[in-house]
Amino acid sequence: MTAVRYDVLGLGNAIVDVITRADDAFLDAHGMRKGGMALIDEARAAQIYDAMGPAVEISGGSAANTIVGAAGFGARTAFVGKIKDDQLGAAFAHDIRAAGVEFTAPPATDGPSTGRCYVLVTPDGERTMNTYLGAAQDLHPGDIDAGTVAGASITYLEGYLWDPAHAKEAFVKAAAIAHEAKRMVALTLSDAFCVDRWRHEFLHLVRSGTVDLLFANANELQSLYQTSDFDTALTALRADARFAVVTRSEKGCVVVDGAQTIAVPAFPVARVVDTTGAGDLFAAGFLFGLARGAAYDKAARLGALAAAEVISHIGARPEASLETLARENGLLA
Repeated sequence: MTAVRYDVLGLGNAIVDVITRADDAFLDAHGMRKGGMALIDEARAAQIYDAMGPAVEISGGSAANTIVGAAGFGARTAFVGKIKDDQLGAAFAHDIRAAGVEFTAPPATDGPSTGRCYVLVTPDGERTMNTYLGAAQDLHPGDIDAGTVAGASITYLEGYLWDPAHAKEAFVKAAAIAHEAKRMVALTLSDAFCVDRWRHEFLHLVRSGTVDLLFANANELQSLYQTSDFDTALTALRADARFAVVTRSEKGCVVVDGAQTIAVPAFPVARVVDTTGAGDLFAAGFLFGLARGAAYDKAARLGALAAAEVISHIGARPEASLETLARENGLLA
């Protein structure tokens, strides 16, 4: 058996977030669905950028945020994603490596530019995302190294990978390699609108056992089972999933493992500034705890702690040391 080199390996879209504040009127004027993620082309990207106010550029991407968060707790991590040899690509590579994540993918020298996501944060802290995938959508099965996947305790995949066809193939290949090596595969549903696009295929991934651990928030779960009632959706999830975690914002989360259900409260937050990355960072803490053998309730507390940190400021990556916060809160020795 391949030796474990990483606690968590992430596969996802390599994206740079361009974040600005906006009001609901701006969203309406530009035909945006509040709280969701829309895939856009380069022309639409330019149109949105021109209309936006002052912005902050921060490396992002759902799975990349999670992997950076896990590294912040002290996990051994790696990330696989595609960038181009351009300014945003260089920024992404620098930021993820500076966070302690192994990232060895060579940048593309031709083709579309590095992916970017225009994030509009409204006064209530809700984020609305418009994503130009660019080079990120060129992730192919050939980019998946069997030794790297087999050497990770957990391979973590983002639902957004299901949009580009070749990335979907890379996703399936990585899951097969991980299972051959007796490793765990985790998936985050990413976005309720993403679930709308791929509901039946996501359900198949869960029911077939391609995915061992499913992450979802309440809206994504209800979209998955096409119900407005959380308890109905949770009952359906218990019948389908081997292992799942559902986050519920200020209500905390629910961990489902067979017949066992554990409710864990959220960490208090003085003020919600930007919800971008809350689910990503929750997954970071939970995966770190799981990889290190923590009980489910403790893993969920680590996730809640990371989510609380990231929603207290602009941007989807932590500004404080998650490892230090975990020690201060008695979650790490």
